[in-house]
Parts: sequence; structure tokens; C-alpha cells
Amino acid sequence: MMEQAFDIEEELKKLPAQPGVYIMHDAKDEIIYVGKAISLKNRVRQYFQSSRNKTAKIEQMVSRIARFEYIITDSELEALVLECNLIKEHRPRYNTMLKDDKAYPYIKVTVGEDFPRVMVSRNMKKDRNKYFGPYTSAGAVNDTVDLIHKLYQIRTCSKNLPKDIGKDRPCLNYHIKQCKAPCQGYVTKEEYSRSVEEALDFLNGRYNKLLSMLEQKMAEASERMDFEKAIEYRELLSSVKKVAQKQKITSSSMEDRDIIAMAKDDADAVVQVFFVREGKIIGRDHFHVSVGAEESDQQVITSFVKQFYSGTPFVPRELWLQTEPEDGEVIVRWLTAKRGQKVKLVVPQKGQKERLVELAEKNAALVLSQDKEKIKREELRTIGAMNQIGNLIGLEHIRRVEAYDISNTSGLESVGSMVVYEDGRPKRSDYRKFKIRTVKGPNDYASMKEVLTRRFTHGMEESRELKEEGMDQRLGSFTRFPDLLMMDGGRGQVNIALEVLKELGLSIPVCGMVKDDSHRTRGLYYNNVEVPIDRHSEGFALITRIQDEAHRFAIEYHRSLRGKGQVKSILDDIPGIGPTRRRALMKQFKSLEAVKGATVEELMGAPGMNRRAAESVYQFFR
Repeated sequence: MMEQAFDIEEELKKLPAQPGVYIMHDAKDEIIYVGKAISLKNRVRQYFQSSRNKTAKIEQMVSRIARFEYIITDSELEALVLECNLIKEHRPRYNTMLKDDKAYPYIKVTVGEDFPRVMVSRNMKKDRNKYFGPYTSAGAVNDTVDLIHKLYQIRTCSKNLPKDIGKDRPCLNYHIKQCKAPCQGYVTKEEYSRSVEEALDFLNGRYNKLLSMLEQKMAEASERMDFEKAIEYRELLSSVKKVAQKQKITSSSMEDRDIIAMAKDDADAVVQVFFVREGKIIGRDHFHVSVGAEESDQQVITSFVKQFYSGTPFVPRELWLQTEPEDGEVIVRWLTAKRGQKVKLVVPQKGQKERLVELAEKNAALVLSQDKEKIKREELRTIGAMNQIGNLIGLEHIRRVEAYDISNTSGLESVGSMVVYEDGRPKRSDYRKFKIRTVKGPNDYASMKEVLTRRFTHGMEESRELKEEGMDQRLGSFTRFPDLLMMDGGRGQVNIALEVLKELGLSIPVCGMVKDDSHRTRGLYYNNVEVPIDRHSEGFALITRIQDEAHRFAIEYHRSLRGKGQVKSILDDIPGIGPTRRRALMKQFKSLEAVKGATVEELMGAPGMNRRAAESVYQFFR
């Protein structure tokens, strides 16, 4: 399957009549489509049958297939799970893609601990803790957690209790009456547990008892003429009401459900989701989806459900959908396994259920109309800008760009930076820093050669190791090579890059980002020609952003190393001060200025410092 000459007709004959996932690659070996099938033999062959009616999008995709591979699974359900994972990992351009990748916050109560805590969590795990959410507003979650600490005086520290009781003094939260200090044994486990149970009642939406209690305490404080306390209770009462009002009752069934509907035009769709937890709408959100003109509502809803729920840890008991999804039975089995309880897909036909789905659809249509221009502008400045750069230098389908820069001060602590842009957006998880090892002095060309050699040698070795282990070579952090290298400079930097690539046997286009005498970008240097750029174009703006980002990243890394080097070199020049005493001094005094200003007696207060060493430091700075 991985050989250079891939005969599609021959490989089609080898396809098994088993369930699995098929993966389409283009001439650059980029994954352009991922799909699942009950029978790989029947499904994949359909793409290459001229007699079949295919949409324009599929026709275009098929014309770009250079090879395909497949993974056999034991069932259609396993194929669906694998398909979701591969789409999320590789984001193929011809799959209907969910553009947003959001993580919703939860409130976690660590009920597995002897003295539980209440905290914000970005994910929900299968553990002994209790989770509430997900919530769509991080601000509202933080406000709720802060309010719980005020009301119930739940601890926020990470101490191991009761093991650590009495080891340290109580923290500030105890003194401002937002913690009962279980770390000091000031509250029994039983008393603390009652506070936690009350907090759980609050998180479950049972506010009435708390509201009555606060109103009573406010009235009692007023009668005692304790107006400061009365104001405190009034503010707490207001905060509780504010949290309670954010949850509107929509049903008396107390079920967890998501209500999902969409609106679309020729190129874009918006999917609206209402999140209902224990019968209350806790929030709503919308998601932009890229679609083809021929794709049906059913296909869009199906793609959304598979991608969205493959990336969220919480699955509600019911999904109310605008239309029946494809592979409904398989999706139900998948979601049921993910939740651990039976999940239902419902397409309401009448009554309140239908009206709620219609409401979600109206909201989606409103967002689509309002955001259409915004979406166009964003795509113009990202994917559109990338296409403009490709058109300038005659390259098609540029998705991944890597840019490099060198930073040094008189050759001291020279560093290199690698920044990555995919589809016109920075991919910060792939950024890399390089501390120059082999070059002495301010030699940018030699430093750049070292950086590029290390980057691509590492990528090739990592790819070879993964291949030998029978693993997907795209799993490595360095194995994904760019469609275009962009060097910060002109002919010299480009030639260095081409020299490195030639030595390593790689063929990757390289262009330089050329600046004028005022240090402003003026054009691209490609194939020994300087190509001018329209300074008012989105392509020019993207080149400037890439260039600035590579420079910023290198300077930031260099500054951090330079700062560490200055502290180390000055203190290490003092007789009698080695690494251990240097660290002790910096830990004690926090800054070099504080060390300089300290007396001999103060210097002796640092761990490991005797009078002789302290006097040596004191005299060094005088």
C-alpha cells in the first residue's frame, strides 16, 4: 500500500468485503478524505465508477486521489469511532468539517476526598468525583465557584487532608471567612461534609432553602442594627438569585438533553445547540461548519453529531435533532457506549419538542446571516491569503508553512525559532525553539543551517522509527513537513535552506521574505527572482504576520536565555559562590538587585552561606 507506484485499479480488486475505514491521499501524500464503510470493497469502488452520479465536490476529490489505504475493523461501530478520531486528527479538506473546537468548563466536586473541594475543570473523567456541566460560560462557572466558597467555606488548597493537618498556618481564605480551615482541624469531617452536601444541593439547582435562610439572616442583622452584616447577606442573596436566573426551566422531566438544529447556504452552515441539564437550559452555542452546495441537512447533522460528540466527554441522555441522521443505529450504539447508559435520538414532530427544535433552527439561521460577512473576512485573511501567496509564486494547495528566524546579541546565546502556520492560522503546538550548539559568534547563515539540519534530520529519523514500529508516521511531532519554507531574508537565507534540503534529499519549495531599507517587507524571493507583493493584499498581511511571529518567538526565547545567563555569570564570578549558593541567594533575595543591596548579616541568612562567602559577595558589589 505504501509503494511509490500505486495502481488504483489493482488495489481496488484487493479490497476486502469487511467493515472499516478508508483514507484517501493526494499526490503530496496529504490525507484529503476519511470515510467508513460496512463493506470496504463496495464503498471505495463506488468513487471510481464513472457511471455513478457524484457531486461536484466528490468529483473534485476523486480527481486528486493518488492512493488510498484502509483499516479493517470488527464492526461498523468500531469503524465509526475510528473515522471520528481520524477526522479530528487530520481535518481532511473534503470531509464536512466542524470549524470550531471548543472545550466547555465543568464544576468538579472531589467527593472522593475526606475534605472535598469545589473547582473548575476543563474535562470530565471517569473517576470518583462529581461533575456539573458542561457550561457555555467560563465566567459564569467562575462566579458560581467563588459564590460556593463564600457561602459554604469550602477549601481551595491542594493539601492532602487529614495527613497534612496542622503542618502549616491557615491561609488567607480562613481569615476572610471563606474557608473553615480543615487543615488546622478547626472543623470536624462531619461538619465539613454537611457544608459539602449543601454545596451539592446548590449545584443541583435547589436554591429555595438557601434563599430563605439568607433572607432571614439579612432581616435578623437589620433588626440588630448590624448593617454591615445585613449588606453582606444582601450581596450574597443577590449573587444566588443571579446564578439561579441563568437557568430557565424548559421541561419537568429533569432529563439531560441537547437540542440540535442547523441552517445552511451553498458553502457554510451553522449548527445551534441548546444544552439542557436536569430540565434546565444552562446555555446555548453555535458552531460553523464548512459544507458543499450539494450536501443535505441530513449529511450536515450527521457529520456534526459524530465530530462534536467525539470531542466532548459528556453525552446527554437524549439528542433532539432537526432531521434523522445517517447511520442512526450505529451512532446510538456509539453514544450509548460513550455515556455508559442508553442514549436516544429523537426527531420531534409536534408540540413543545418540535417548537424547541424550530427555535434552535431560527437561532442558527440568524447567526448564519449575521456572521456570513465575518466568516468571509476570516477566510480571506487566512485560507484566502495562503492561496494568494501560492498564486504569487506558482504553487497550489499550500496548507502548512514553516518560517525560521535567528536571534543573537554579539553571538552570545544564539537561538533559532520555527513557527508554523496551517491554513493561514498559527499552529502554536508545532512551534519549536533551537539553542545554537555548533556556531561561535554572530553567524546567522551558519546558525540557520544548523537549525534546518536539526529540524529535518529529526523529522526523517522520527518518521523512520515510526515506520519500523508499524505506526502512523504522521503521529510524530517533527514528521509533518511543510508545503513551503519561508525564510526571514532574501537570497542568502534561501540558498542556505536549499543547500540543507539538497544534502538531506528533500524537495520542499523555499522562498525568502525580503525587507527594504526601512526593515519593512517588500516582496518574496523565489526561484532566483524577487516577486513584488501588493501591500494592500491579504497575502501581504499574512506574510508580515508570519515574519513578525518568527521574529517575536526567537526574541522571546533569546531574552529568557539571556536573562538566565546574566544572573548566572555575575554570581558565578564571585569567589566562593558556586551553583548551590547562587541558587540559595536567588531563592532568598528574589533578584540580583536585592543581593547587591544586602548586608553581610543578611547574606549570611541564605542557606549554605557562611561569613566568608557573605563577605565575598558583599565586597564584590562594592
